[in-house]
Formats: sequence, structure tokens, C-alpha cells
Amino acid sequence: MDTADRVLYHQIHPVKLGTDLVAELVSLPLLWRRRYRTGLAVHFLPPIVASAVVTRWTNDLERIRDSPAGRYVRTEMTPAMQAVRLAGDGLTIVGAWRRRPGLVALGALVVIAGWTIGPRAAPSARPGSRRLMNLPMRDRPGPDRR
Repeated sequence: MDTADRVLYHQIHPVKLGTDLVAELVSLPLLWRRRYRTGLAVHFLPPIVASAVVTRWTNDLERIRDSPAGRYVRTEMTPAMQAVRLAGDGLTIVGAWRRRPGLVALGALVVIAGWTIGPRAAPSARPGSRRLMNLPMRDRPGPDRR
């Protein structure tokens, strides 16, 4: 598995997802209480460390790649959807910083949308499209790859 694949699939590794969730849940109350340095450090540093650990020292990313979640990430988690998730995360930070629960909730909804909606309706997500044709042979959908 090359580096680009490891970076893509580490996003759904249980350690990475758990670290992201805990960092979010701990950092937002800190930001709300105006503990900016601590809140931002808790928000960003643990996920960066978890990403480094998961992408470099775990061997189960191939198992994740071959799972239904891996197939979803391969087809739906485009750079645009990752940007949507990042924008939602930014909204939660700003919402906590400004003590606006509605903005925190909106940010959380944007993150959830970035994970669940995906570009399904976009032409590039249909079989036979250019995006799918650029996949390596082992990743292309076909009669024996369901």
C-alpha cells in the first residue's frame, strides 16, 4: 500500500476516529471557557499524533481498504468532501470560541454531511466515469469486484 492509500484509509481507522472524536469533545468546552491555547492544542495535536501512528506503524490498513467502509472512502471521500469536513470542524471551533451553540451544531452537521452525503450524484462517481477509470486495476469495480 502506497503513502496516498495509507493517508486515505487511515481516516477510518478506529484509533484515528476515536482520537478525533475525543479531541473534539474535550477541546470545545475548553474553547468555550476561553482557554484558547489549551483548547486548540487538544483539538489539533492528538489527531496529528494519531494520524502519524496509524499511517506509519499499523498494518491493518489493508484490511480496512478491503472493507465496505474502505470501498466507501475510496469512491466517496474526495478532496472536496474532506474540505467540507474541515470547514465543519472550523465552524465548531468558531462556535465554541464565540459561545454560539447553534454554530457548534451547524459545524457538527456539516462534518456529518461531509462523511455521509459524498458526491454520489456527481457524474464522476458513476461506473465507467473518468474518476473510476483512474483507479488502479485492483480497485476498479467489475463483475468479480463486488
